[in-house]
Amino acid sequence: MTARMTPAVKAELAPTGKLRVGVNLGNFLLVAKDPASGELRGVVPDLAQELANRLGVPVELTGHPGAGQVADSFATWDVGFIGAEPARAKDIAFTPAYLEIPATYLVPAGSAIRTLDEVDRPGVRIATAARSAYDLYLSRTLKHAQLVRAEGIPASYELFVNEKLDVLSGLLPRLSADVAKLPGARILEGRFTAVQQAIGTPKTRTAAAAYLLEFVAEIKASGTVAAAIARHGVKGVSVAT
Repeated sequence: MTARMTPAVKAELAPTGKLRVGVNLGNFLLVAKDPASGELRGVVPDLAQELANRLGVPVELTGHPGAGQVADSFATWDVGFIGAEPARAKDIAFTPAYLEIPATYLVPAGSAIRTLDEVDRPGVRIATAARSAYDLYLSRTLKHAQLVRAEGIPASYELFVNEKLDVLSGLLPRLSADVAKLPGARILEGRFTAVQQAIGTPKTRTAAAAYLLEFVAEIKASGTVAAAIARHGVKGVSVAT
C-alpha cells in the first residue's frame, strides 16, 4: 500500500515549498560529491528525491560534516538521513531503519586483542568519530576502555595511526579499506553494533513522522532501497529487516 499523502503531511514535510534534507557527508557509503558537477550522489540523495517526488516539490540537500552536526541542525531541515540513536530522539522522530551498516574494530599489527570482548578493558584507547552513531553506542555501553574522539571518520583513522591507539572503531566497509593500508593490522571478527540508518523529522511534526514510517516500510518492501544500494555499488550494507 502506498503511504497516503495528505495536506497536513505535505505542510509539515515541505512548509517552504521544497523538501529540505539534512545529509551526513561523513557517511561516504551513502552520499558523495560528484567530482565534475559538485552535486550530491548516492543512496541518500536517491531516497530523498523519491520522497520529494511523492510530495511534488523540489529537493534541497544540505550537507553537514558529520551525523552530530545533522542532528544539531534539526530546526533547519524537514527530514534528516542519519543513524537513529536515543541521544538524538529528544528532538527528532525517527523511522525504523531502512538500511544497516555493521560497525566493528580494527587493531594494529602485534595487538594482543583478538576478540570484541577483549576491547572493553582498562587502559585500552579506542579512536572514534565524534558523535557518530557508533560513538554514541560505545559511549553508552563501554565500561572500562577509553574513547578518544576525532571530528569525522578520516580524522579518527589519522588519530589512531598518529597517536598509536589500541583500537580503531568504525563502519566495517571503511575499516576494510583502512586495514589494507596498515601492514599486519586486523579487523576483529563480528560486530559490536549495526548502525541503523533512518529518516528523521523534527519531533513536533507528528503527521510527517507517521507518513515517513509508512514511506520507509514501503521503500524497503518494494525494493527501492535495495535498488539504490545496487545502483551505486555500495558494499557491506544491507536493507534493514
